Amino acid sequence: MKNAVIGNNKQKANLIVLGAVPRLLYLLQQETSSIELKTECAVVLGSLSMGTENNVKSLLDCHIIPALLQGLLSADIRFIEACLRCLRTIFTSPVTPVELLYTDATVIPHLMLLLSRSLHSQEYICQIFAHCCKAPDHQTILFNHGVVQNIAHLLTSVSYKVRMQALKCFSVLAFDNPQVSMTLVNVLVDGELLPQIFVKMLQRDKPIEMQLTAAKCLTYMCRAGSIRTDDNCIVLKTLPCLVRMCNKERLLEERVEGAETLAYLIEPDVELQRIASITDHLISMLADYFKYPSSVSAITDIKRHHETELSDTEDADSRGAIDESQCTAAFLTFPLSQMTQQTQLVSAATSEEKLDHDLKHAHELRQAAFKLYASLGANDEDIRKKIIEAEHMMDRIVNGLSETSVKVRLAAVRCLHSLSRSVQQLRTSFQDHAVWKPLMKVLQNAPDDILVVASSTLCNLLLEFSPSKEPILESGAIDLLCSLTLSENPALRVNGIWALMNMAFQADQKIKSDILRGLSTEQLFRLLSDPDVNVLMKTLGLLRNLLSTRPHIDQIMSTHGKQIMQAVTFILEGEHNIEVKEQTLCILANIADGTTAKDLIMTNDDILQKIKYYVGHSNLKLQLAAMFCIANLTWNEDEGSQERQDKLREIGIVDILHKLSQSADPNLCDK
Repeated sequence: MKNAVIGNNKQKANLIVLGAVPRLLYLLQQETSSIELKTECAVVLGSLSMGTENNVKSLLDCHIIPALLQGLLSADIRFIEACLRCLRTIFTSPVTPVELLYTDATVIPHLMLLLSRSLHSQEYICQIFAHCCKAPDHQTILFNHGVVQNIAHLLTSVSYKVRMQALKCFSVLAFDNPQVSMTLVNVLVDGELLPQIFVKMLQRDKPIEMQLTAAKCLTYMCRAGSIRTDDNCIVLKTLPCLVRMCNKERLLEERVEGAETLAYLIEPDVELQRIASITDHLISMLADYFKYPSSVSAITDIKRHHETELSDTEDADSRGAIDESQCTAAFLTFPLSQMTQQTQLVSAATSEEKLDHDLKHAHELRQAAFKLYASLGANDEDIRKKIIEAEHMMDRIVNGLSETSVKVRLAAVRCLHSLSRSVQQLRTSFQDHAVWKPLMKVLQNAPDDILVVASSTLCNLLLEFSPSKEPILESGAIDLLCSLTLSENPALRVNGIWALMNMAFQADQKIKSDILRGLSTEQLFRLLSDPDVNVLMKTLGLLRNLLSTRPHIDQIMSTHGKQIMQAVTFILEGEHNIEVKEQTLCILANIADGTTAKDLIMTNDDILQKIKYYVGHSNLKLQLAAMFCIANLTWNEDEGSQERQDKLREIGIVDILHKLSQSADPNLCDK
């Protein structure tokens, strides 16, 4: 059975259909079975698990994991290794729920004990941990069971495979986890600190896989705050190593991983972005990432001609012993015509596999390049200019926005968002390539993660100096943005209202009316009581922009004055932070600047008392904002100023102003 299924997915599927798995599991768990028989059963199950995803699903349905975990309680190391090898293969399959490792609390402590049994057990257990650590709670469980201390010494193992799996384990433990990262910085292995060991693994004479994984560990520790961004191990070792991985001499997978890790490393730090941008011609090097075909049609044509099954690959040590004479005999009895046919099929399968591989990596390469460009251009105007001047860059981004792959689309939008922070590029490249058109298309029915970044980019394209603002408005953006404010996702509500706020800045009366009509008064006031403070702040910003220039203020207050005054009162009475209240007082100051709108304040004693309260407040920002209200209400050239001044005198505002004229703050004193 073992010899029949090795490398043959069809045979594996046949055996599973014939019901071999329950029988093998029965023999594996029988106390009367000899240890040799149990080991052989585990080896065959391991071979079956190396087949297709459907094979793995069938094994899981037969409850293979509890049976193998039970097998780990044996005293025989060969049987334990066979069980671990099979578990490793099953847990590394994408169809296996990793939670199965954590359901029984005794499993992980037992695996820790088995780490000392053999090199194979160390390799497989580290691999299981690395693959099953997918979330913060998994990191916490492994960390609390002492995984850091238990695998640290494996980094100096005589076995390369053990060293490599231990390193991978550290990379997933440290990712986005300050607690683990802070611990790793101080771990000693043979008298050497862990970061120093990782730096040694970055050296050019080490295998690429090791260099990349060590660079990931240091990157994740840096992002988690346990290594400074200006530390030599980051600036002089990790960053150059990751740039090296982007070189066209590297394999496609290595270039993808190198670029994505580098993008993550430099994302929040402008100094690292500057260093990376001038290291090894990185910006032009990334242009090569776009030179792979993205068309499926050529591959589909080839596939039609060569429908054949690809065999899987397995570890030599999982195959057991195959008698050499059997192989020779089988070879001699194989008819020559069949052999030629078989060779053609294999070569067709290989070329098809290569095309599949290239297409998959063409997507991944473009995604990685866009991500890295986005990180490089996040803060520095000169770097953005260099990126945009790279060969066909804007065309590539525009094409990326309509890719079939969601991940590539998201990365392209991120890149566009990063570049849209440049005033100069908004006025030039973005206009030349009419970027707003594909961006508006992306905003129709996109998944939330794309919508968030695309709508953030739209906010920048709607700034007053952006030439794209007019055509975006004409293409029905108001309705689209108003619909975003109804989203359950707070980030989308913020972006929708933020874009409308930018749109309303120094806009004409028609646009302001369209915004108010599209949003509806009910929705506007719903947003003013939004639990997310960012949504509230941007809504107040929108109101402030709508209520600017006298005719507009009077027009809007004549139709919505009652509700706006209620909302202002509601916020000034509520438990809000200083910024929210300052913004609300600025809205009142704008209303006070209107010709007829002033009356809505002057006839509202409650609001006048609030202005008086905030003029005498202990916070300078609130005092200044309230002072603007008073200045606009008392302006001598405005009709009815005398009556307003008299009323403000009556409620005691002048006494407060006298006090404030002695203020230590020159700005407040001057006002």
